[in-house]
Amino acid sequence: MKQKDIALIVVIIVVSAVFSYFISKAIFVKPSTRQQLVEVVRPITTDFPQPDSRFFNTSAYDPTAPINVTQNTNANPFSQATNQ
Repeated sequence: MKQKDIALIVVIIVVSAVFSYFISKAIFVKPSTRQQLVEVVRPITTDFPQPDSRFFNTSAYDPTAPINVTQNTNANPFSQATNQ
């Protein structure tokens, strides 16, 4: 290699380094602008309010819905016809 070639390679490296420095400053976010506001979460407490009696059946096995247990008179439960 000639000395002119080495000088040209050094100039290209310096120019590309300066160019990439300014491009990276424009692309990447600064630490001061990286902060984000978030919603504050209420702490969990041991207090639990009683559910509404319109939706909560306390006398049922499944407290969310009443249970009906009846004798099934249908001999073939998977057929389309029902015996009622």
